[in-house]
Amino acid sequence: MTFLEALSAGFSLVAQWESIFFLGLGVLVGVFAGAIPGMSATMAVALTLPFTFALQPISGILLLLGVYKGGIFGGSIPAILIKTPGTPASSATSLDGYPLAEKGRANEALSMSLYSSCIADLISNLALILFAAWLASFALNFGPPEMFALIVFSLTIIAGVSGDSLIKGIIAATVGLILATVGLDFIGGTERLTFGSVELRGGLNLVPMLIGLFALPEIIAYIRNPSEKDQKVRALGHSVLKWVDFRRSLKSIFRGSFIGVFLGAIPGIGAAPSAFLSYSEARRSSPNRDNFGKGELEGVAAAEAGNNGVAGATMIPLLSLGIPGDIITAIIIGAFMVHELTPGPLLFQNNAEIVYAIFIGLVASSFLLLIVGSVAIRAFRYIADVPANLLFPGVLVLCFFGVFAINNSIFDVAVMLAAGFVGYLMLIFRFPAAPFLIAFILGPMLENAFRQSLLMSRGSLEIFARGPITILFWCLTVLSITMIIRSTVKAARLKREAARSAQSMQKE
Repeated sequence: MTFLEALSAGFSLVAQWESIFFLGLGVLVGVFAGAIPGMSATMAVALTLPFTFALQPISGILLLLGVYKGGIFGGSIPAILIKTPGTPASSATSLDGYPLAEKGRANEALSMSLYSSCIADLISNLALILFAAWLASFALNFGPPEMFALIVFSLTIIAGVSGDSLIKGIIAATVGLILATVGLDFIGGTERLTFGSVELRGGLNLVPMLIGLFALPEIIAYIRNPSEKDQKVRALGHSVLKWVDFRRSLKSIFRGSFIGVFLGAIPGIGAAPSAFLSYSEARRSSPNRDNFGKGELEGVAAAEAGNNGVAGATMIPLLSLGIPGDIITAIIIGAFMVHELTPGPLLFQNNAEIVYAIFIGLVASSFLLLIVGSVAIRAFRYIADVPANLLFPGVLVLCFFGVFAINNSIFDVAVMLAAGFVGYLMLIFRFPAAPFLIAFILGPMLENAFRQSLLMSRGSLEIFARGPITILFWCLTVLSITMIIRSTVKAARLKREAARSAQSMQKE
């Protein structure tokens, strides 16, 4: 089958009403599932998988891809409105999205989130179509040493989300790294920090930690001071995103999209590290960096571009090599297998029309996401008008339900409550939650890459400088640390000068 014949056959498959219907249905289901705290995109795709078995191959695959795309964006809605990230990847969005909502600019933040998500998703899909083979072969060069160097570089983003105190950010990140080691050692199988508990052998689940850190502190703060919190929630308005603000964020959107494409093509990274890395890079280069964390639209744009830029790129190793790029694409492999399709090079040879139909469907999903997302924003924005004495109890119920539904485990609920208590203490003493979460997510990946590298080299540290990729990331790490030190020293100097000026004015 020639290229034009395969492309024509792909168009014919997608142009059927059934394919378009299930793609749109998938996006709709994904957006609403992502907007429910605890109901991640991964869970939504897993629950949808059995329904694809009776469908035509392309309809079933597009249904799952639609749920994937919609779920990644949907998590930003509660992250902005009620500081309860629907998915782990949307936790970076809440850093600026929720402060914007408290200022009455919820609609601006939601609109920026939607447009950034759609642009990043489209760029990611185009990268899949144009560079699938090349990016997949490049991703194959990432062994444990390269992964370790990349994660070390990624950890430098902690400085960008530490707020006013880098020391407090480092302390929070250290606690996150320690808690990430709880459970069985992946290599040796020994217990660490389990204290004899069977439940702790599996480690601390990310979703209970996420919801506990971001959602419960807000609920506890409302319980302690209901009148103040009630007024903040009712003050959320319906302001419109201005073109000048969107245009100012375009650079961060494109940068975040390419970061997402790059990290998404590497199996095992995921959307959450991409979102935080994109957010940090935007903060580092933005002239409005001081507003980040206090309600900056560019921060919302960068975070959403980073996590949605991963969505199409994770399909690159799946389609080209048969290797899932993340947990969700590992689930999607099930739909391929049920319909006797084997992802990898042979798929391009034996079922080229399916491949091109997936490409066309992915591009269409970006535009469907824009339509469905616009409707969802209009539906969910009215959460802002719900009185807090009704809103927060409802959110608490959703938190309990979402966390329990993951593994049907009361222990996960206990983890969420413990994380909520810790998060509230961090809120009181002004310790940033984002560094804690970043370290908790990246900790296991960092440890595994480090230990696997040492096993490969029989204990030699030279392996961490093998090849140009590791050297590149070490150079970027050094450059990043140098810039952090420089900006910290500069900020301290400006603070001292401001204090001196204030003292001199008082004397006069």
